[in-house]
Amino acid sequence: MDRLSLFSSPLFLGFDHFERLVDSLSKAQEDSYPPYNIEQIGECGFRITLALAGFKKENIKISQENNQLTIKGKQETDPNAVYVYRGIASRQFAKTFVLADGVEVKSADFDNGLLHLNLLRKRNEGNVRTIEIDSPMSITESKQIESCRSSVKTQEL
Repeated sequence: MDRLSLFSSPLFLGFDHFERLVDSLSKAQEDSYPPYNIEQIGECGFRITLALAGFKKENIKISQENNQLTIKGKQETDPNAVYVYRGIASRQFAKTFVLADGVEVKSADFDNGLLHLNLLRKRNEGNVRTIEIDSPMSITESKQIESCRSSVKTQEL
């Protein structure tokens, strides 16, 4: 039985990727480490700040794939250190944020154990265009649309 979805309405054309995104977010476990803040900077800006005490800049990797921003870190430990008590764990982490369309990372800096990522949302100018009515599609154009559809289904599997 198919489940009912907000995006199953015929008025939402091409929004199936949002449904997959919501599904993946609901399945992801919320990890509180490292602690972070998200600030609104002006009308179109954001700043994500992660508290990364004990990390070095060289041990932090930031990547963006499509709309997914990932920050990974791994602390190096001294293999020769002998601890009487170890209350500060050397941890690794991976923190992922899903960015809306049009949001991009402009810069990142690391200072005093805080990683700051500055993001900017591009303004949508609300383009309006007139669409001409053409003659019916040729068989070749129809097959191109169908091949696009089948490749999307293959990627979902």
